[in-house]
Parts: sequence; C-alpha cells; structure tokens
Amino acid sequence: MLGNVEQQKIPFVNMAARPQLFTRNLAGVSPTPETNSPAEQRDDAKRNFMKAMRALPTQHYWHVYFDRSQTSDNKPAVDGEYNVQLEKLDIQIESVQDFWRYSNNTPVAQIKMRESIYLFKSGFRPVWEDRRNINGGSWTFRVPRAQGPEVWKTVQLLAIGERLQEVLGENDQICGVGLSVRFKYHLITVWNRDGSQQKSIDGIFASVVKELPEELQTREENYFYKRHADHEGFKVPPELQGVVDAHKRNSPGSSGGGGSPVVATSADAPQVSIQSPQ
Repeated sequence: MLGNVEQQKIPFVNMAARPQLFTRNLAGVSPTPETNSPAEQRDDAKRNFMKAMRALPTQHYWHVYFDRSQTSDNKPAVDGEYNVQLEKLDIQIESVQDFWRYSNNTPVAQIKMRESIYLFKSGFRPVWEDRRNINGGSWTFRVPRAQGPEVWKTVQLLAIGERLQEVLGENDQICGVGLSVRFKYHLITVWNRDGSQQKSIDGIFASVVKELPEELQTREENYFYKRHADHEGFKVPPELQGVVDAHKRNSPGSSGGGGSPVVATSADAPQVSIQSPQ
C-alpha cells in the first residue's frame, strides 16, 4: 500500500542555523546594575517614548501675553500706557505638546493681584480697541481662586481644541481666553470677535458653564457677557471708526445704542442679562 503513495521531498533543515530572536522592544541587560537601575531604565524608556511621539498640531498658532497693569479690568490707560504693561511672552503654541509644556511650567497660583495672563490666537491681541477685537465682547466667569487654575486649564483646552469655535455663529471667531487675579477670585474670560451674535454668546456660555464646578453653575452673579464697547474708558481709535460704524449697520441684532438688554439663554443654565451699548 505504501508503494502507491507519492514520496514527498522534505527540505533539509540545518538545525545549527537557529532563527534570530527579535529583542527590539526589550530592555537590554546591564552588565553593571549600578549604572542602569530600574529607575534609570524607566527614565530612558520615557525619554525614548517622548522622542517617538508625533506632535499633534493645533489648528491655529497661539501666543501668550502677560499683563502687569494695575488698572481695573482691561481698561486702557492714558496715552497708551496700558499697552506698555502688556507683554507678549516668547511662547508660541503650535501643538498639544507645546500647550502642555507651557501649562505645566506656568505657576498660575503665583500670579499676583490684578495681574493677568492671556492665551490668544495669532493675529489677535487682548486689547479691546485692537482692530480684530473692536466689535467683539467677552464672557467673564468668576471662579474661587482655589478652583481657578483647573477651570483655566479646561477653558484653554476648549480654545485650542476648537471646541469653542464650533459653537459660534456664522463668520464669528474666538479671539482668545484670559485669566485675571482678584482678591478672592480668578476672572476667566472668553473673547469672541462679534459681540452682536446671539448664537455665539449662547454657545460659548453653554460650552464653558458645564465645565464649572457644580456649585458655581447656578449662581448668576458668577458670570456675565459684556461687549468691549460697553466698558468705561472704551474709545474707538479714529482710524477704526468706519469699521465700527459698518458693523453696526450690518448687525440686525445690534440695539444701535439703546433698547432692551440682550439675554443669553441655555437649556442647561439660567438666563443671563447682557448689557447693551450705551
């Protein structure tokens, strides 16, 4: 019976030629344990991992400003003195890694009374009368200082992750976010370019308020929206008067200097009154 079975040729295997083991991802054995301790091995692995990580770029470039001004809120001082106090730091955020590097090395708790820090999109400055801000406004959220740094970090992530941009009205933009230190509170602000768009006002509020500690979400005195033009001391630069006038003409929701207050609403939050331009 076996004679009818076709013989199969079995290839010759050289047993001496053993397959090579792949040890690419295995830690090597140190000949001198004193110079390659487990802690050092973990540090080496962490460094190699960080080197291998690809940067996660942000959609926009962001810059950091620091305000040492002792004036109230963001009120410009006479003869441009305010701008002298506003310092653009040597920080440019182009990726998520850049953000964490900046955030982890910025001791928010050490910022002094009435000082402010801003994270603003490239091309915008945290000044009301800046050409790209002049028709805008900002939400202000008053947060106890113990909770301020964590809320500030969250709001910054909402900004660079474009979560705030997604909720805006047509042709509106997020300019940036800021934190100002007061006696008992951190004032966290979110600036948008068009202060006449109710959709933007509502959307920003809904996105941020749900990130606030629960005990702050139902207290209306802890947040408000204000157009830059409503601030005392706001003055339109002569060269930008035409820009402001054109915006008023093209904004159906603008009260034109009077009328009832605008009201920001959210399904998950109380109504908030917004001051109309004087």
